[in-house]
Amino acid sequence: MQTETIAARAFPIHRPAAHAPVLETRWADCEEDLRDAQRLRFRVFAQEMGAHLVPPEGTPPGLDADRFDPFCDHLLVRAIDPEHGPGPLIGTYRVLTPDAARRAGGFYTDTEFDLTPLMPLRGRALELGRSCVDAEWRSGSVIMALWTALGAYMVEHRLDTMIGCASIGMEDHGLAAARLWHRLCRTHLVEQRWRVEPRIALPLDTDLEADAGSDAAAPAAPPLIKGYLRCGARLLGPPALDAAFNTADLPLMLRLDDVAPRYRQHFFGVSSGVPCGVST
Repeated sequence: MQTETIAARAFPIHRPAAHAPVLETRWADCEEDLRDAQRLRFRVFAQEMGAHLVPPEGTPPGLDADRFDPFCDHLLVRAIDPEHGPGPLIGTYRVLTPDAARRAGGFYTDTEFDLTPLMPLRGRALELGRSCVDAEWRSGSVIMALWTALGAYMVEHRLDTMIGCASIGMEDHGLAAARLWHRLCRTHLVEQRWRVEPRIALPLDTDLEADAGSDAAAPAAPPLIKGYLRCGARLLGPPALDAAFNTADLPLMLRLDDVAPRYRQHFFGVSSGVPCGVST
């Protein structure tokens, strides 16, 4: 199986502070890079989160793989030791471009949601997925390194929209996810024309809706979702139930016109408007 990737290159090394780890972010350019990403995903999703993965037939044990991987570009971040060189993979994202999605038969998000309302946007939309960071490295610096590389990728590929799902664990049988949806839909829901429906909806207790404004009833958003919302992402609709991963998945969209100015310069290299060569 061959990965379809952009030209391999390293992004600027991130040096957060004295004595902090040096992070190198790059795109996979060989089969072993892809395997590294799949091994990290397996550790996080299967061993840590308890997901019931069903990889394609013939997949070696200890890997999280699916039919979309060969069509995706895979972003990798490693910690670099000045004396010993690159260490193990500590973070990854995979991205699916519009052209690659057509070859794959759609986005992964299509399997969880009816994305028909987004048809006008799909030609310039990038899908983000399978994001994970090793448990010992879950810091803001790792996420910032990944997002900086994603911003450069968007500019290079002349894309103006990101879509994907943000997952919430179901240890409480979906109570926190339902409460979070009822709270966030009041402040971060897209306009009606872009709203999508889940194929398998998370059951939403209507009694929770009346309590959504209560600080006691409203759980804090997970850090990744909070980061997306701070950047300007919005909810596309109510959460879907992902039984395999035992999660409730919130559909999110981030359009470059909506990126908060404080992040636009950092991630896309421009202080106003959309990145050079991208229009909406």
